[in-house]
Amino acid sequence: MFPALGQIFTPSNLLYYFQFALISLGLAAISLAIGFVLAVLLQAMRMSSKKVLNAISTFYIEVIRGTPMLVQISYIFTVIPLIIGQITGSVIRPNQYLIGVIAMSMNTAAYQAEFIRSGINGVAKGQWEACSTLGLSKADTLRFIILPQAVKLIIPTLVNEFVVLIKDTSLLATIGAVELFQASKNIGNTYYDYMSAYTLVIPFYLVMTLTISYLSRKLEKRLSASD
Repeated sequence: MFPALGQIFTPSNLLYYFQFALISLGLAAISLAIGFVLAVLLQAMRMSSKKVLNAISTFYIEVIRGTPMLVQISYIFTVIPLIIGQITGSVIRPNQYLIGVIAMSMNTAAYQAEFIRSGINGVAKGQWEACSTLGLSKADTLRFIILPQAVKLIIPTLVNEFVVLIKDTSLLATIGAVELFQASKNIGNTYYDYMSAYTLVIPFYLVMTLTISYLSRKLEKRLSASD
């Protein structure tokens, strides 16, 4: 059933899988961090009294959440360079990893903005009034009082988003980036046995996602105990 399993299951090939598992993990972590910063900005814009900022933030979130990440990756990798090339008159050859991080960061930012909104709504309303009484501005109240509590409330959701991003790095194979899934495809090409190559990649994804989920539960219990 698995003709080349014995040949594929070697220390050198397992190390090859491991190296690209780290790349997938790194791409997901960087995208999550950049996405969080963008999400805070988006939520601040949405809470702004200026209707233009609110409209821009809402439009962005709805468009990103309403379209598949694969379409977003392909658009940023293909269409945006073409537009820039037509304007500048030069040929743009984008880096696949850079495009991947940009696309995943933009995508997760829209979802994280919604997480942050739900977290802020979960903080007692009286704290806004108390901070206002103490003379804190709305921006300072959000930055120093509300946001830290909101983040604490949404940590499990953020971890789940991290797990989703790890799996979504496989979409970058469509633009030529070599991550964990593409690495398994390369192995399949080498041994002409995709069944074994794809079967062996599954445990690598499972180890990463299940380990992160386990650490998330431990952190959640510790935070609950500290309340």
